[in-house]
Amino acid sequence: MTRIADLPEDTQQALEAASFRRLLAHLDSNKDVQNIDLMILADFCRNCLAKWYVAAGKDAGLTLDYEDARERVYGMPYSEWKEHHQQPATAEQMAAFEARQKAK
Repeated sequence: MTRIADLPEDTQQALEAASFRRLLAHLDSNKDVQNIDLMILADFCRNCLAKWYVAAGKDAGLTLDYEDARERVYGMPYSEWKEHHQQPATAEQMAAFEARQKAK
């Protein structure tokens, strides 16, 4: 069995990139999972992934457009995804989200 720490850096990065693509595909195939639920349960959402993408670009000396990054994460323009897949947050979801934020 190969230890991840023993892999060359480029191989580790390729595996990380493949894992990221698989995460995006998984989120795309589970559009019913709302961002608010991700925020409540995991403290991140699709928008966070887009922000992290932009931040990674900045670390690499690139200036990436946030809306372009969101399109990469959502697989379509955010406005389109929101129109077709985002449900209004319920009072219960908002209360759980606010409790999560206070607990930080």
